[in-house]
Amino acid sequence: MPLDLPALPEVEAACRALRIGVGASELHGALCGWLAGGGADTDRWLGQVLADDDLPAVAADGALDRLCKASVTQLEDRSFGFELLLPDENEALSERSGALFDWCRGFLGGFGLAAGAKPALSEEAGEALADLAKLAAASPQEEGDEEDEAALAEIEEFVRVAVLLLHGDCALGPRHRQKLN
Repeated sequence: MPLDLPALPEVEAACRALRIGVGASELHGALCGWLAGGGADTDRWLGQVLADDDLPAVAADGALDRLCKASVTQLEDRSFGFELLLPDENEALSERSGALFDWCRGFLGGFGLAAGAKPALSEEAGEALADLAKLAAASPQEEGDEEDEAALAEIEEFVRVAVLLLHGDCALGPRHRQKLN
């Protein structure tokens, strides 16, 4: 059973305390991109996903350590329990969509660092990565209606499935091939 992600405000506070210049959603995206691209889940992950060797190792059992552990277990969960760290449904549509686009930007950065310039992807995963890049370039909409709320929920679900697909191609696939050899 996958672990729960720490609360968004707790991760935001940890980001502010370390003065890392990214918010909680973008950091979670970067971490998930790193993991999906085949990056290792060490206590030095923060510096690796943000490409900053000066960043300290994450504190054991702190918000960022729990974020990493939960993300690893969720990505590996066979019942697809993977979640994105985003603002709650009661927040404004613009805040939630902006956080989702930030998440996608972080994902692309972390994925690129771990998987390299030309990862071996299935056709579906390649299309999913291209779609994530389009989302990363999007801007939040200031106001919306129920249709926009439904669209955002669909986009979040797409992102979740795309990440699992990419993780399967770049992290799980090579691991399973190693076991067979």
